[in-house]
Amino acid sequence: MSTMTGTSILDVEIPAELPAAPIATLGPEGTSSEASSRYLGTQLGTRFGRPGSDWPVQLHDRYELAGNAVRTGAAGLLVVANAYHGVSEFYMDPRLRILGAYVFDTPLYGIAAAPSSPTAGPVRIASHPAPVPLIHELLDADRFDVAEIIRCDSTSAAAATVASGEADLALTTKPASELHGLTLISRVRPIRMLWSIFAPWPAERRRQGLSADGSHPSPQER
Repeated sequence: MSTMTGTSILDVEIPAELPAAPIATLGPEGTSSEASSRYLGTQLGTRFGRPGSDWPVQLHDRYELAGNAVRTGAAGLLVVANAYHGVSEFYMDPRLRILGAYVFDTPLYGIAAAPSSPTAGPVRIASHPAPVPLIHELLDADRFDVAEIIRCDSTSAAAATVASGEADLALTTKPASELHGLTLISRVRPIRMLWSIFAPWPAERRRQGLSADGSHPSPQER
């Protein structure tokens, strides 16, 4: 089970006036990002006196769309897995600020199959790009050969790709496999992951540009 112990939110800049706007992250339902964001909502709800189960989470098809929701004010916080190859976009964006980070174990990952999936031989495996190294760790090499890796926008989308017949197997999470009627056919394990929390800069701070300590450069000075 994943836990936050001690001061697991590393940056203490999380404001006392945390907005009630949703946490935006990668969807659809069943992703590790959803599980992590709901966990964060529970922790923040406890910290700020709001029931965690009531903290809304917005699910987007890509992290970039979740980031846009925060930039436009449709969401208050953005949660991104630090294993995501494009996470630097959010660190560099002058419209966003890093509020904190925390460690959270993902749901269990495994190789999932549909009832119609092949039971041996060459297979097309769907996966989000970040956990692709797990395929060769978890796939039974005595039964299967990887013919193709189909890259999807999320682990839940990978499971959906198998359910629709576009792939033979998926590297996905246990919640996503259950959601799409798949069966895990490999051993399973979580991924210990660092997650970053971003929020928009207040409009006044954006207008001011570079602060006295240089912590927020204006676009002209980037």
